[in-house]
Amino acid sequence: MTHDGAPTGARLGVLSVAAIGVVYGDIGTSPIYAIREALHVSHGVEPVRDTVLGILSMIFWSLVIVISVKYLFFILRADNEGEGGIIALTALVSPRGPSTRRRRMLMLAGLFGAALLYGDSMITPAISVLSAVEGLQIAVPAVEPFVIPAAVAILIALFSVQYRGTERVGALFGPVMILWFLTLGVLGIVQLVQDPQVLAAVSPHFAVRLFTDHPMGAFLVLGSVFLVVTGGEALYADLGHFGTRPIRLMWFSIVLPGLLLNYFGQGALIITNPQAAEAPFFLMAPSWALLPLVVLTTAATVIASQAVISGAFSLTRQAVLLGYLPRLRIAHTSKDQAGQVYMPLVNWGLMIASVSLVLGFRTSSNLAAAYGMAVTTDMVFTTILFAVVALRVWRWSPLTVVGLISVFLVVDIGFWGANLHKLPHGGWFPLIVAAVMFVLMTTWKRGRQILSSRLRERVIPLEEFVENLEQHPPIRVPGTAVFLSSDANGVPPALLHNLKHNRVMHERVIFLTISVGTTPTVDEANRIEISTLGGGMFRITVQVGFSEEIDVPGILARCDVEGGPFAMMQTSYFLGRERIIATARPGMAIWREKLFAVMTRNAEGITGHFNLPPNRIVELGMQVEI
Repeated sequence: MTHDGAPTGARLGVLSVAAIGVVYGDIGTSPIYAIREALHVSHGVEPVRDTVLGILSMIFWSLVIVISVKYLFFILRADNEGEGGIIALTALVSPRGPSTRRRRMLMLAGLFGAALLYGDSMITPAISVLSAVEGLQIAVPAVEPFVIPAAVAILIALFSVQYRGTERVGALFGPVMILWFLTLGVLGIVQLVQDPQVLAAVSPHFAVRLFTDHPMGAFLVLGSVFLVVTGGEALYADLGHFGTRPIRLMWFSIVLPGLLLNYFGQGALIITNPQAAEAPFFLMAPSWALLPLVVLTTAATVIASQAVISGAFSLTRQAVLLGYLPRLRIAHTSKDQAGQVYMPLVNWGLMIASVSLVLGFRTSSNLAAAYGMAVTTDMVFTTILFAVVALRVWRWSPLTVVGLISVFLVVDIGFWGANLHKLPHGGWFPLIVAAVMFVLMTTWKRGRQILSSRLRERVIPLEEFVENLEQHPPIRVPGTAVFLSSDANGVPPALLHNLKHNRVMHERVIFLTISVGTTPTVDEANRIEISTLGGGMFRITVQVGFSEEIDVPGILARCDVEGGPFAMMQTSYFLGRERIIATARPGMAIWREKLFAVMTRNAEGITGHFNLPPNRIVELGMQVEI
């Protein structure tokens, strides 16, 4: 490792192999269907030389501008202490502070962008696996009735191994993806040798000419060309799993060369044989290699799904810790990379959605019609938020930012507009998913704010409580009581309930408040603050980052508090459990309050979330009207 924590040597090699198996699967399998969809008959363009060169030119510059420059060079710089993804970016541009209209708008934009990725996470596994299995029909036409059952079986198997962890799965997938990109390159080179002049498409004037000769057709084609860059957002979301260096290294050394060679090879094949436009990727292979290629393609598309699955895990975890989603069970799968997690509920939810999409849309072409709206919209939000980071956090020159962002937005909005025609043909699906997730996230965040406000109405200030106890001391019993509270200055309701019903207090009482910040980690020097309140009572405030695991017993073990160490069998944890009652009081609409109540009831218990010993917990319930 270097002084700044970037991996080097053997560790860099391990992470790089794992990264190519996780991060680049989505982008890496686009050659299977991107050019085929770009030349779809509905676009009204013919597979002639000028059209093919125009499409190749658009593909080349899309990969260069969107992935190589925008994401790899600029967006990956906008890491929030190592964490990536649009929620980490949103936290970076909107640190905690006074609520302003601009801050709220940025937060809402980031949240909606995050919600859009869930739709992408459902479609990518479905379209990737289905497009590969469809290749079997070319090699063995008799298998057509088994394509959908095979795709469903593969998807179920993929989601079933996620519990093993991103790095283990990546280490398994990495060598396969290296073979995949080498195969892409070899297939492309074989075709390029027959027509090397197709490389002239690197000149942007071919793309410009396609737009001038066939403006409407070229615009529709652009919506399919976008398929070559659809893994950009997942790439950014997976930053916390591997870090910047392995991701960049694999892109420029293996992934980009393999993709470009294959795309240009497909173009050369179509120019020579226009009929190959129906399935150019598989028709590049000689007949003897077709079946092995289908097997490798199926493996690669299974791996392609890993990028968005692991990205969805990271995204959801950040949303939970920042207070935008209820507590969910989170399993940490790596001792070295804090960002590597497994979330069972997210995993099985994505599996059900992906399988349903395969059964509903039936073909990869139909799914391609639904693919793009969510990702293009998300890319626009990412560009806007990046501009805010560059201006407000990095203090770049406004002129530099405007010039750079203008280029990115022209491309992003162009892709977005070109995908609008997909709305009636399935493009509505990821937008509906995003709308549902956006409502859930905003309802949870607003509901927690209202709940905190209602609880504060009942809260007694700690200082007043301590003075009252001195005048009317209760019976004290041996041991330590830890009361978890979101309000560091008020008496936790659980303590008041305990005094009311049991009329006793422990000899040592800890008021523990855990605050999740807008950075992934917190320095140990700034993590714990301890105040002595008198009468054997102490206030402990703990700061944690949104990518850190919260281990309350471990935190207390590091606290130097009068009374000695915290012995597990002499420490009890008192928790309050609120039963939410929807009312007509100002706050949210009744339906949202009822939704919030349902989400509260189904949230994971605080025991696992804070790593509390189950046999040392006392829960005290109360009704709260919101």
